[in-house]
Amino acid sequence: MTIRAYQEIYLNKSQSALGDAFDYAINACSIPGENFIKLFTASSVSKRLENGEPAILAGKSGIEIAAEVIIETTGKQPEAMPEKRFERSREYWIGWAVCYYQWLSGRSFSEIFQVLSFEDLQNMYHMLHEADITKFADIADERIREHFKDTNLKRIRTFFGCTQAELAKRSGVSLRSIQMYEQRNKDISKASAESLYRISKVLGCTIEDLLEK
Repeated sequence: MTIRAYQEIYLNKSQSALGDAFDYAINACSIPGENFIKLFTASSVSKRLENGEPAILAGKSGIEIAAEVIIETTGKQPEAMPEKRFERSREYWIGWAVCYYQWLSGRSFSEIFQVLSFEDLQNMYHMLHEADITKFADIADERIREHFKDTNLKRIRTFFGCTQAELAKRSGVSLRSIQMYEQRNKDISKASAESLYRISKVLGCTIEDLLEK
């Protein structure tokens, strides 16, 4: 999927910050991992990161991100000092890896954590923390696609914030056709090139992004 909320040049900073946030909240503040995931996804911070808000991407450290999540969701100011580490922790890797997949896929953190629990991610760490990050992304994508079973069209349209009716009106493709493509009652790969072009132009993606593998 090519629609992304922010440019790749900000990705390393974003990954490192979320990795530090998870490490600090779980290891220094002693918040259980599954609990911090719930706090993070309930906070506005996760949505702002998904949307590529500059104040989050470039303006906050991981400690500041974790603190903002904790204050917003619990009303309490964390007092724990960050722990000095000579190597990245398992919790750091979890935040770092999930941040990469969220950027790559365009899925919300809420969706990702509906499928991948903290325990799942802990188990994946042992297998994948020394592997290329794309290996984690491939496994995460397979599990999330299996869980949600959305078509590419529905996923991209939803991420774009466009209803089926709005897409039909703006693209000139009938609402019934869009509904049937999303329900897999019609094969989108057999749609006319003109229809695919019109849909892709509205959603800011390529025709290939809409096709099902």
